[in-house]
Amino acid sequence: MSWIEALILGIIQGLTEFLPVSSSGHLELGKHILGVTATDNLTFTVVVHGATVLSTLVVFRKSLLELLKGVFEFKWNEQTQYIFKIGVSMVPIAIVGFFFKDYVEDIFNSPEILLIVGSCLIFTALLLGFTNYKKQGDKEISFKHAFIIGVAQTIAVLPGVSRSGSTIATGLLLGNKSVDMARFSFLMVLVPILGENFLSILKADYAAPESISVVALLIGFVAAFVSGLLACNWMIRLVKNGKLIYFAIYCAVVGVLALGSQLFF
Repeated sequence: MSWIEALILGIIQGLTEFLPVSSSGHLELGKHILGVTATDNLTFTVVVHGATVLSTLVVFRKSLLELLKGVFEFKWNEQTQYIFKIGVSMVPIAIVGFFFKDYVEDIFNSPEILLIVGSCLIFTALLLGFTNYKKQGDKEISFKHAFIIGVAQTIAVLPGVSRSGSTIATGLLLGNKSVDMARFSFLMVLVPILGENFLSILKADYAAPESISVVALLIGFVAAFVSGLLACNWMIRLVKNGKLIYFAIYCAVVGVLALGSQLFF
């Protein structure tokens, strides 16, 4: 992987991890356009995902400190309940990660990957579009809603289904406050991302040669961190203002282009 490819893929990862347009789908499209296979490189994947985790920690540092402070009071307070709700939301994705990871990887290796990405992007567009017609709710995120939002996150293992888009849209359709959904969506993914990378490291074939330089890794990390920082803050404002319809249109257009590329080229 060259440094320019690392820069482009790092920016794609950082932006699309938070914006409701599917990071996995866009990475597949980026790989197809650039003609590289380096997105499958374990080291690069771990590095850019680590960068987006770090950007989340920076953006929500005050909220995280408040949550940790409340948890260490060892009381069933608001902060402790919030942490448990995040834990409940992670149950579905944990089941998929432990028992169906190989099936998901087979999807990414499918020769019809662009057809899958295109179809899933259109699904994301429809989901985001529905929120445009839903009156803003005023409900607090309950344990039941946390689990349902977690189920939505499992659907996003498919390339082209946006994780942030599916979880935020599901929460809004359930009637939860928009101001709460962005924070919950971004915090609930921290442990699954770290867990996925940990499992990948355990399964890695260390006898296989790495084909990426330290410079490319550093560039990819910085690109993913900076773009992730910008995208995370931007997404929070967009959710508050209820402007997800623009991303619905974008996903629909890109989805159709991906389908056309698979079917006609």
